[in-house]
Amino acid sequence: MRKRWSTPQLYAAVLFLLAGWQTITAGPKDGNWPQWRGSDGSGVSIETNLPVEWSASKNLKWKTPLSGSGHSSPIVWGNRIFLTAEIEGDVVAGAQAVKHIIEGSEYKHPDAVGADRQHTFKIICLDRDSGKMLWEQTAYEGTVFDDRHRKSSHAAPTPATDGKYVFAYFGTEGLYCYDFKGKLIWKTSPGPIATVGMGTATSPVLFEDYVILQCDEDSGEKSFMVAYHKKNGKEAWKMPRQVQASWTTPLLVRGPQRAELITSGNELIISYDPKTGKEWWRTKGHESNAIASPVTGHGLAIISAGFPLKRMLAVKLGASGELDSLNANIVWRYNKGIAYVPSGILYGDYMYVMTDRGILTCLEAKTGKVIYEGARLPIPATFTASPVACEGKLLLTSEDGDTFVVKAGPQHEVLATNSIEEPVFASPAIANGMIFIRGEKNLYCIGR
Repeated sequence: MRKRWSTPQLYAAVLFLLAGWQTITAGPKDGNWPQWRGSDGSGVSIETNLPVEWSASKNLKWKTPLSGSGHSSPIVWGNRIFLTAEIEGDVVAGAQAVKHIIEGSEYKHPDAVGADRQHTFKIICLDRDSGKMLWEQTAYEGTVFDDRHRKSSHAAPTPATDGKYVFAYFGTEGLYCYDFKGKLIWKTSPGPIATVGMGTATSPVLFEDYVILQCDEDSGEKSFMVAYHKKNGKEAWKMPRQVQASWTTPLLVRGPQRAELITSGNELIISYDPKTGKEWWRTKGHESNAIASPVTGHGLAIISAGFPLKRMLAVKLGASGELDSLNANIVWRYNKGIAYVPSGILYGDYMYVMTDRGILTCLEAKTGKVIYEGARLPIPATFTASPVACEGKLLLTSEDGDTFVVKAGPQHEVLATNSIEEPVFASPAIANGMIFIRGEKNLYCIGR
């Protein structure tokens, strides 16, 4: 029997093939950060000469006020920055969220809010070097299909760009394509997607001529993966899946033989062919809420979830068929110290995961061997943003706006603590020698 939603608290020749796997990228050496967690979805940047310390008076290049709220990360292409925002308006008489039926009974999450109000969803473009607002377009105005978590925003999915178009996703309210001048090219909707009243968080992923979405809803009976043509928004393929609501973004990886689209989920972890939607392999899911994004390296896909159970597993890329718990393609597992919301990060030879309070664990990525556990930060903190990495360092940004610079490697060491003195819920972006941090009210550019 599938595990359902719980109470409100609701990863020779063979060696050659494995070594050949890499994340699909627009070219990590191009200095761009074009989607959720960067060019290859890893959260890792090859940028150098980035500051280790910053504050309101040190290494702050600019600060720009933003209209509305949003948990989407900024993306960067050339001298353009794009992000999304939501403005929540007045109560609309009669407006309400879709009803959620969990285990046969109507259910409303105690932290679900917002469907009774007017909403405006925006796409924002800034100049990378000055922070100047270049344009702002309204993608959607009206009421919404479902609530959001009171701590979140309907502008949670991070947009994606191929250098010509920008793709912004707002769940049921639509997928929008704009050019770099702010002209709307097309819009479409995947249809009604109920998210247990928690809102949408999965971000669009680009593969060749496609924009791909993971659309998991309440009970999973109507969940699906879907790909749209980038040039016109027409559906390219659609694949049903029996996986209940998730807030994770899939990861694209490419090997010498094929590409894989790795998806996390409560009931199932599935790898798809991004060209057709055909399944490559599947294995049992986490039996937990799928929020963290998968990562990849050393010929492995590492997939995790942190609530109600803490689960992480590493699967060999290139597998096929149904993988049971004893299958040789499942290389290792680790079941503690995993956050509910932030994703882990694979940097060099090590896989790092943290709790929502920032307690850090380091594992050997190839084997799952524990290098250290229980590493703490100098001050108490809570995290929604996922870590990023560069120049041998991990950057962990807390909800209080403090970024802890942690030395990467087998020895835990906190090198610096930097504050923008503003709450942060979005993951940072790194591009062109700068770090971009979205605060609750402002976007900050950190650089020398």
